[in-house]
Amino acid sequence: NTAGEVLTTIAGITGVVITVALILIMTSSTELIRRSCYEVFWYTHHLFVVFFTGLIIHGMGQLVRGQTPQSLLLHNVTYCKDHYWEWENTTRCPLPQFSGNEPVAWKWVVSPMVLYICERIVRLWRFQQEVVITKVVTHSSGVLELHMKKHGFKMGPGQYIFLQCPSVSQLEWHPFTLTSAPEEDYFSVHIRLVGDWTAALFKAFGAEDKAFKELWMLPRLAVDGPYGSATTDIFHYRVSVCIAAGIGVTPFASILKSIWYKCCNPNTVLALQKVYFYWICRDPSAFEWFADLLFHLETKMAEKWNNDFLSYHIFLTGWDESQ
Repeated sequence: NTAGEVLTTIAGITGVVITVALILIMTSSTELIRRSCYEVFWYTHHLFVVFFTGLIIHGMGQLVRGQTPQSLLLHNVTYCKDHYWEWENTTRCPLPQFSGNEPVAWKWVVSPMVLYICERIVRLWRFQQEVVITKVVTHSSGVLELHMKKHGFKMGPGQYIFLQCPSVSQLEWHPFTLTSAPEEDYFSVHIRLVGDWTAALFKAFGAEDKAFKELWMLPRLAVDGPYGSATTDIFHYRVSVCIAAGIGVTPFASILKSIWYKCCNPNTVLALQKVYFYWICRDPSAFEWFADLLFHLETKMAEKWNNDFLSYHIFLTGWDESQ
């Protein structure tokens, strides 16, 4: 009875559970769900714990069977495989005996799970570290700028961090590219309003109501990182080309700031002679927060009689006639 085996045996029950978990994980990974219901995508993927636990238990049901070693000693495999009609009728071909194989899935699961648990412990430790919010800026383009400080935090240009706001969600960590330079005494991110989590974060910081909040009244933030390889190759060449689209310009904010600080430092020898910067954007208001950086960098280059150092080209792919 196949249905009975599925519903009553260890292998059958766990097989159904891990299949359902895998289907839910795969379907929630579609672009439509990730963009419209990110929380569904995020929480559904935590079913991987159920999947791997079920995978380990599944092997204990010993559904896959193999011929026992004792049976192989008595059964002449070379001869009997071509004389199956002699099975049980001759001593050379006794009826083969089978038994369930020992589970081996745990060997492939334990190591990754140990690494994952270690990563979660490190993240929990970083979660406990204090993050001081020093400045909050709300831009009209729907971008929230946060300046923060954390003891022992070191970064490189182009890296990113994971950010969590416990008052919004106890489990969700979201990646954001750092927009500050390593030379600054703080680190910053620019967060664009694009979903439920960012909308809740905007509300928690009073950005929606344009209400001013004292720093001690702001919600607590947890920071994990920085991660990613620092974009330092740009400083090793005489000419560099930077291309960004939309909010994807954030890594270049860190890079251009770092270039600016290096230019301000007379003790720094900069091999970089020319930077071509291209930014493609749909919303004109998105240029607001980035314009100051470009202006300061251009002004600094003019002071050093190096007006040709930065060549930036900004392209609008959308335009509102009322603006």
